[in-house]
Amino acid sequence: MKPTPLFYIFHGADELTRSEAIDRFKRQLGPREIVDLNTTVLERSQASLPEIRHVCESVPFMAEKRLVIAVGLLSSLLPQQGRAMSAAQKEVSRALCEYLPGLPETARLVFTEDAPLPSSHPVVKLAQSHERGYIKQFDAPDARSLPRWIGRRAQRHGGQIDPAAADRLATLVADNLRVLDQEIVKLIAYTNGERPITLEDIEALVPYAQQAIVFDLVDALGLRDGRVAARTLHQLLDAGEHPLGLLAMVVRQFRLLIQVKDMEARGADLSEVIEALRIHPFPARKLHNQATHFTLPQLETVYRRLLDMDVAIKTGETDAELALDTLIAGLAATDP
Repeated sequence: MKPTPLFYIFHGADELTRSEAIDRFKRQLGPREIVDLNTTVLERSQASLPEIRHVCESVPFMAEKRLVIAVGLLSSLLPQQGRAMSAAQKEVSRALCEYLPGLPETARLVFTEDAPLPSSHPVVKLAQSHERGYIKQFDAPDARSLPRWIGRRAQRHGGQIDPAAADRLATLVADNLRVLDQEIVKLIAYTNGERPITLEDIEALVPYAQQAIVFDLVDALGLRDGRVAARTLHQLLDAGEHPLGLLAMVVRQFRLLIQVKDMEARGADLSEVIEALRIHPFPARKLHNQATHFTLPQLETVYRRLLDMDVAIKTGETDAELALDTLIAGLAATDP
C-alpha cells in the first residue's frame, strides 16, 4: 500500500475549489478546533525554507499532525520571463527537494499556488514521482462549461437552476467562481430550494443584471431589432434606471466598441484588446461580437449622436426618455 503523502501541491486558477479541498483535508486530520490550533499558514513573504523547516518540525499540540500551508513559495522559484533561474532560486529548489521526502510523520505540508505550475518545476517533478508527494491542479471552467458548473454547484447547495438562468448567471459574473457561488447560495435561499432558479430571479437579485441588460440593448441595436431594443430600454427604466445614467452606460459601450473596432482593424487579437482596455474576458468577447454589427464610421456616427443627445438633455432641449426612444427607433430602422 502506498504511504500517506507528506507534501502536497494544490495549484491552479480555481481558488474556490482549492480552498474547499484544503478544508476537506483539514477535516480528515481531526476535530476542527484541534486542527486549527495546529495549522500554520505561511504567506509568500514568510514561506522560506528555514521557516517551513522550523514549523514542520515543531511538535503538534494535543494532536497527531501539524498542518503547514505555504502560499506562493513555488511560483517564487520560477524564472522571470525570458530569463533562466537565478543561482538563489536553484539553490532553494535543490534544498527544498532534498528536505521534502524527509518531512517528519507528524507534519503535512501543503503548497498552494494561484496559477498552474509548469511540469518542469523541480518540486512539481518531485511530487509527481515520489511516493510521499501529491499534486493536484485546479483549473477554472471555461466559458462553455461554466453553466454546467453552476448547475452542479446549485445541486450541491440543495437547489436547482434552469439552464437559461445558469447561462445568464455565467455571463454576468463570468470569471469569479467565489462570487458565482455566493450568488447561487443567495438565489437558493430566495427560492428556499422549492423550485428551480429562473431568469426572473437572476434579474431581480443579481447586482450585475442591469449591466448585462445594457449589453442586450446594444445587441438589439446592432441587429436593428427595434422591438427588442425598445422593450429592453423600458425594462431598464421601469427597474429604476435613471435616463441619464442609462445614456452614460450606452455612451460608454459605444466608446468601447469604437476602440475594439479600431484595434481589430489594426490586427489586434482578443487577448491584446483585453490587455489594452483592461477589461475582463467576458465583456471583451461581448464587445467583439457586437462590433461585428457595425462599421467603424457607423460607430463614430452613433457616438457623436449620443454626445449631441447628452447635451440636448442637459440643456433642457429635449426630454431624456423621449430622446432615448427616438435614438433607438432611428438606429433600429436605418443604418446609423
